[in-house]
Amino acid sequence: MDILSIAILIFIIMESANVAILYFQPGSRLGNGVGVFNALHNSESEEQRLFASYLINWVAGVKLIFILLLAVILAVGTEPVRVGATVAMILSIATYFWRLHPIIKQLDSRGCITPKGYSKALGWMIAGFMLLFTAALALHILTK
Repeated sequence: MDILSIAILIFIIMESANVAILYFQPGSRLGNGVGVFNALHNSESEEQRLFASYLINWVAGVKLIFILLLAVILAVGTEPVRVGATVAMILSIATYFWRLHPIIKQLDSRGCITPKGYSKALGWMIAGFMLLFTAALALHILTK
């Protein structure tokens, strides 16, 4: 198994756990559970709870699409396809820092996240995924 396949497999395993948490324990504070957002526990109306549930399940579904596409690429993708998928993962993961990280940092600074400082931990975790794929791509290129 080549280095790109190993990176893709690690991502598949870790994100599969996150999807399971979102679908079956969305209020969890583990993985990508949204229990860290205080607003989830303070929903005032049934409409807000349903909307939050819809968004949580939508995110889980999108993550599942990524996982399954990566599994197909891992199973039958050629080397150029795995390289392209790795570049796509780096770019798509990087969008977190463009839109989502500023929002969660603001929520964290306002005391809307439990535990406090979670935005930093999440930022490092996301950066770790980017580093995983970037290092795998660099190693692949250097050892080719």
